[in-house]
Amino acid sequence: MSALSVEAAFDESLGIQYVSDEQGNAVSVIVPIELWQAIMSERETAYLLKSEVMKRRLLEARRRQRGMSLEEVREKLGI
Repeated sequence: MSALSVEAAFDESLGIQYVSDEQGNAVSVIVPIELWQAIMSERETAYLLKSEVMKRRLLEARRRQRGMSLEEVREKLGI
């Protein structure tokens, strides 16, 4: 197994760091958790939009003007 070193961040404004092997080949990336969560959220949305049913549901939810309070949900569910 070769040794790894952390190089300087490529994009300091995002806090991204590249992990490289002894030859300088990038083998991994370290990203801040907030950026990772945003990436995963976008990925999940893209996956859901592949389904026409889910696409319709997401668009309907986006068009809704008002959500329901916890009390309204409880009453509707009878709990």
